[in-house]
Amino acid sequence: QVQLVESGGTLVEAGGSLRLSCVASGSVFSLNFMGWYRQAPGKQREGVAGRELVATVTSGGSTNYADSVLGRFTISRDNAKNTFYLQMTSLKPEDTAVYYCNAELGLSANGATWYGWGQGTRVTVSS
Repeated sequence: QVQLVESGGTLVEAGGSLRLSCVASGSVFSLNFMGWYRQAPGKQREGVAGRELVATVTSGGSTNYADSVLGRFTISRDNAKNTFYLQMTSLKPEDTAVYYCNAELGLSANGATWYGWGQGTRVTVSS
């Protein structure tokens, strides 16, 4: 059974740093498209599942960031570990949210894929 499991969320002071991880477990052949999204308390945005796009990375390594995190957050991947990360620096109270990873995974060489979400990890930034 394939699943995504996030970790790393915690309480941190404004200006601090945090790294979130998302591990793809199960019979994973490749990491295709990966992303981090977030949902702030009491807010639901237009977009994917009502969550705000934070950052994405493609299988080719191309990245995309929300304007609000550009220059502060970095998305990266470790294919050998089936893991991707979100390094967050200069955190602000407005970064407080539940962060979700999202990915399309390759399941085999014949092109079968899986798409899904992790369960979320909570990040709270205190002022």
